[in-house]
Amino acid sequence: MAERSLPVSGASTRPALSGGRVAFAIGKYGFLGFWAALCVLPMVLVVSTAVKDPLLETGNPFQLFSSFRPQNLVDAWTLGNFGRYFLNTVVIVVPVVLGVIALSTMVGYALARFDFPGRSLVFWSFVLGLMVPFFSLMIPLYYNLKDYGLLDNPLAVILPSIAGAGGTGLPLGVFLMRAFFLDMPAELADAARVDGCGEFDVFRRIMAPLALPGASALAVLAFLSAWNTFLLPLLYLSGEDSRTLATGLLLFTGGRTQELELTAAGTLIMIAPVVLFFLLFQKQFIQGLTSGAVKG
Repeated sequence: MAERSLPVSGASTRPALSGGRVAFAIGKYGFLGFWAALCVLPMVLVVSTAVKDPLLETGNPFQLFSSFRPQNLVDAWTLGNFGRYFLNTVVIVVPVVLGVIALSTMVGYALARFDFPGRSLVFWSFVLGLMVPFFSLMIPLYYNLKDYGLLDNPLAVILPSIAGAGGTGLPLGVFLMRAFFLDMPAELADAARVDGCGEFDVFRRIMAPLALPGASALAVLAFLSAWNTFLLPLLYLSGEDSRTLATGLLLFTGGRTQELELTAAGTLIMIAPVVLFFLLFQKQFIQGLTSGAVKG
C-alpha cells in the first residue's frame, strides 16, 4: 500500500502567484499610487508654501517645507479680514445644512410612504431641479432678491442654496432620502402604528433614526457645497461686511501676485475646515453611501 506524503512542516500551503498576477497587482497599485500622489501633491504644496519664509519663496517652489513660519497664517488672517469672512460663512453654512437635511428627510419620507394624488409629479419636479443649470436662473433670481430686499443679506445665499442653486440642495437631498425610505421595510412602520404611534411619531421615532446613514452622507455633501459656494455670494453679497471666505479669498489674492506665501496661507485657512469636517465624518459618509448601495 503506497504511503501518503505528508506536507513538510512550516511550508506554505498557499498557491504561488503567477508572474502575470504579480505584474497585474504591481501595475494596479502603481496606477492607484500615481493618481493618489497627483491628488495629494497640490495640498502638500499649499501647506508647504503657507508656512514658508517669504525670503525663501522666491527660490524653488517645489522645495517642500524648507522653512517653518506660522506667522504667515496670522498675517493672512489679519490682513485679509478672514475672521469676519469665516463668521459670515458659518452663518450661511449652518442653516443651509440643517435646512437641507430636515426638509429633504421629511419630503423624502412623504414621497416614499404616502400615496396621494400627484406624488410622482412632485417627485419629478424635484428631479427636474437637478437638470436646470443655475446660470439660466441667476439673473432673474437677482431681480427677485432685489424686489424682496434680500440683496447683501445672508438669506440671499441661504434660500437659493437650500433650493439647490449651490449644488447640493433639496433636489439631490429628496432624491437620496426617498431612496432610503423606499428600501426600509414597511412592517416597522405598521408595527409602530399598531402600538399607537401617529404618523409623525412613526417618522420621528422609527424611520428617521434608521435613515441616519443617508442623512449623514447628505450632511457632508451639503456642507462641502455650501462652504465652497462662490458664485452665489459673488452675485448677491457685494458688501464688504457680507463677503464669505470664497469671495474674500478672491479679494485677498487679487493684488498679491508676489506674496505667494500669504496667498497659500489664505487658501489653507479656507480648505482646512473642509478637510477636518470630512475626516471627522468620513465613516458616516461612507456608511451612508454604502448603505444606499446595498439595500433593495
